[in-house]
Amino acid sequence: MKTALAALLLWTLCTSVATAHELSREELSTVKFDQRTGSSVPLDAHFRDENGAVVSLQSYFGPRPVILTLNYFHCQNLCPIELDGLLRSLNGLPFTLGQEFTLLSVSIDSREGPGDVYDARSRALRGYEKPVGADAWHVLTGNQDSIDALTHAVGFNYVYDVQEDDFAHPAGVVVLTPKGEVGRYLYGLDFSANDLRLALVDASAERMGSIVDRALLICYHYDPLTGRYTPLALNLVRYGAALGALGVVALVVVLVRSERQKARRSA
Repeated sequence: MKTALAALLLWTLCTSVATAHELSREELSTVKFDQRTGSSVPLDAHFRDENGAVVSLQSYFGPRPVILTLNYFHCQNLCPIELDGLLRSLNGLPFTLGQEFTLLSVSIDSREGPGDVYDARSRALRGYEKPVGADAWHVLTGNQDSIDALTHAVGFNYVYDVQEDDFAHPAGVVVLTPKGEVGRYLYGLDFSANDLRLALVDASAERMGSIVDRALLICYHYDPLTGRYTPLALNLVRYGAALGALGVVALVVVLVRSERQKARRSA
């Protein structure tokens, strides 16, 4: 039920209020990420880049991890919010786009081409404070077979609504390793710079970042259910509190049983 409600909220953001068309509960329940950590993206899949050149996914992997977003660029609501939020969050990283990581956005609409991505990319880049790395944000469009191969590999499930000519899709990014394997999922529209930082260090097998970055991975734990990194100490406190509560309950049960036994012997 929670999944369906969350998907309905995302769908509402991505459609016109005046002509909103609700998908069925069954359709909405499929709009989500299936976590496929460790699976490989189809490196031999071909797309067209922002300049119209035919490229394979392989060309974006090798030296550094990749942040992958899946969008469609005629979306006027959810997708621009997600891309704007991501670029703002990248401002808080000690890493620079193009030096320590690559940003890759792929359209899930096979009807879109290089001419459809220019405005969306230009708008979002206005919020990025390190323009020296702007050329390392690649925006791809492709045919349905290539799109399906990529979305399936990373567990990105979406639904196309014919009546509204729009897509209901999950919000979030996938952090990929330099080899093109799924590393981490980060959910939502506004991303924590700390989560992005740790996900990139994680995905690089700790080959990037400083000693401090690697130390932070010891102090933080990745929660796949929330797509967030939480302080390990906080988790230990929570577990300790839970164990303490169970201990109190167990003590009360023992005391009650003891009193009852005493009462029976007295009778």
